[in-house]
Amino acid sequence: MDITAISDISQDKVIDFFKQHWGSTEMVISSGIYDCSKLDGYAVLDSEKTVIGLITYIIINDTCEIISLDSTEENKGVGTSLIQAVERGALENECKYINLITTNDNLLALKFYQKRGYVLADLFRNAVGKARQLKPEIPFEGNDGIPIRDEIKLEKLLR
Repeated sequence: MDITAISDISQDKVIDFFKQHWGSTEMVISSGIYDCSKLDGYAVLDSEKTVIGLITYIIINDTCEIISLDSTEENKGVGTSLIQAVERGALENECKYINLITTNDNLLALKFYQKRGYVLADLFRNAVGKARQLKPEIPFEGNDGIPIRDEIKLEKLLR
């Protein structure tokens, strides 16, 4: 699987990918408001150079925070490869922790990350309601008809 730094691919491809999957490049979560098209990250491209997976992150002090992870091809190792690339980069930058935030409805993400060594670290009740004030297009209902209300922080100790 060919993993490429986001900075090495067309900015238009990155922006189009986020618009297709999130409606915009903006991500509003408890830790801040981010333009994902401007963050560091990695992408997986298929044989036609189409983005099939993308991850973004920030590093602050000794912590790397994953801001977004999306894959258009499930169960093929795309997400795992992207996570591993970020974890390697976090270690190279002497990070001790890597964390991320997901929503209460995202059961697939909760399973995915826990299988890769991430643990539940914090719960932000009703955080999505606050995020909707800044990004009204966040849906009220998510996967499996579960109301989207809360954010869950997951964390992994790297050392």
